Amino acid sequence: MKVNNAHKKIALDTLPHVLTAQNISDFLMISRRVVYELMQIPPSKGGIRNFSIGASRRVIREDFIDWVEAKRIEHELLEGSVKHG
Repeated sequence: MKVNNAHKKIALDTLPHVLTAQNISDFLMISRRVVYELMQIPPSKGGIRNFSIGASRRVIREDFIDWVEAKRIEHELLEGSVKHG
């Protein structure tokens, strides 16, 4: 899976094992502020699973990949219900 960020492409498998908000921001092409907001939401409610190191927040790459996949599936389900509903 690749994302075009106007000037660079980022592949999921090239992301570091432990991600920063900036890594996620670059990959999703959204602001770091939005990433931090997603980190504040409990994973059970759609937020990104993360952990603290001091004042910093970090995300394990596999948790991020799982989150992206869940969002993709959620989107496909919503699209299907809109088309059929």
